[in-house]
Amino acid sequence: MLNINPTILTEEISKLIRSLLNKKALRLDSIPNKVLKVAALVIVKDLAEVASYCFASGIIPKSLKEFITVVLCKEGKKDYSFLGSYRLITLKNTLVKVLEKHVANIISKAAEEYRLFP
Repeated sequence: MLNINPTILTEEISKLIRSLLNKKALRLDSIPNKVLKVAALVIVKDLAEVASYCFASGIIPKSLKEFITVVLCKEGKKDYSFLGSYRLITLKNTLVKVLEKHVANIISKAAEEYRLFP
């Protein structure tokens, strides 16, 4: 059984925010990654506290659960009547991307620790 600590350290949040790419499309909250990186210098402690609370309590604010899905046509397809001729792009809240990266890191570390991959 995995014992996962719900507390997220400010260093972890800072690292995750720095790893975001600058030239990505604006998310639902309209916060560019470049702006979040600058603002993180001031708000990282508060972000870590809020994220830790969300993980510990299991309560995720409704605004963090909202997203927009955009359907794009793949170039060069002869017949657009097939689903494979389209690509879905999901625009999520920027802060959700940071939390998702944190969860992905936890899962990755657990998979390595328990040798779940060959």
